[in-house]
Amino acid sequence: MDAKKKQGRYGRIFKQIEALMIKSSDPSARMCTISSILHHKMPDFFWTGFYLLTDDGRLVVRSYQGPVACMELAKNTGVCWNGINEQKTIIVEDVSKFPNHITCDSRSKSEIVVPVKNNTGNIVGALDIDSDKLDTFDEVDAEELEKIIALIYS
Repeated sequence: MDAKKKQGRYGRIFKQIEALMIKSSDPSARMCTISSILHHKMPDFFWTGFYLLTDDGRLVVRSYQGPVACMELAKNTGVCWNGINEQKTIIVEDVSKFPNHITCDSRSKSEIVVPVKNNTGNIVGALDIDSDKLDTFDEVDAEELEKIIALIYS
């Protein structure tokens, strides 16, 4: 999808999600809604969901759409932990070339991870999106997904 078309789609998705966020202030409910909408509105999103940090420092799957996921990600490995540790969005064009990539489904080819911050600015987890196509994600995805994620704790 070209950048202009992608931005237009994200703009419509953002408005839809923003309107739904007033129905509940619960972050978990908001994450469920976000993962569902993104998964069903973006054609190349193969797996869309959230991994959240537990009180004892584990990274555990929560709401998601797509095939069965890894329930817990090994500490400090994979794209999600990389995004959390670096405190920034990570785009991976080809997951087979990412050091210590965690393969939950061999059909995943590219990935984007966006850290999720709570009201105090602390990272509480990550939005993780996989595609079954190479080089799916770009800076448009990063910018737009960061805006959407900011709605969770707004």
